[in-house]
Amino acid sequence: MAPIIITERLTLREFIPGDAAFILQLLNTESWIRYIGDRDVHTIADAEAYLQNGPISSYRHHGYGLWLVSLNNLNIPVGTCGIIKRDTLDHPDIGFAFLPEHTGKGLAQECAAATVQFAFEHLHLPELWAITLPDNRNSIRLLERVGMSLQEEIPWPQTNEILLKYTISKAG
Repeated sequence: MAPIIITERLTLREFIPGDAAFILQLLNTESWIRYIGDRDVHTIADAEAYLQNGPISSYRHHGYGLWLVSLNNLNIPVGTCGIIKRDTLDHPDIGFAFLPEHTGKGLAQECAAATVQFAFEHLHLPELWAITLPDNRNSIRLLERVGMSLQEEIPWPQTNEILLKYTISKAG
């Protein structure tokens, strides 16, 4: 699979069905469940369905989606980062998550910054959003470090939770 983005330490590429074991692990981490939500992915078959109906479908319909993030030097999957087009938001948003053993190393910021740049330079998106829970301090710091600004609090239709909406425009 050809890389979408290569940074100093990371490679981002499209997910394939063979990444199901990694997705099963990632979607069942404490931080994923707490900050993103339980996706009811508990078997390899569930993970394959999640990939087919989520990222892989998004590549076909939008030309982008969540990508697998791996370490360049070891080719080990460590997380996901990418751009999501949700029916409930007016603009695509950036999303990211990493396995706990790969957090706190600046990897998420490195790939998020590269993803923002990719969104503007290659996808020609005029604006990119991000949504996060108000208590997700790590996500908030990362969004601010990559140049995003808090715009407003929004209710999330599926859960009625209040989320913070961050934005960045191509002009900066």
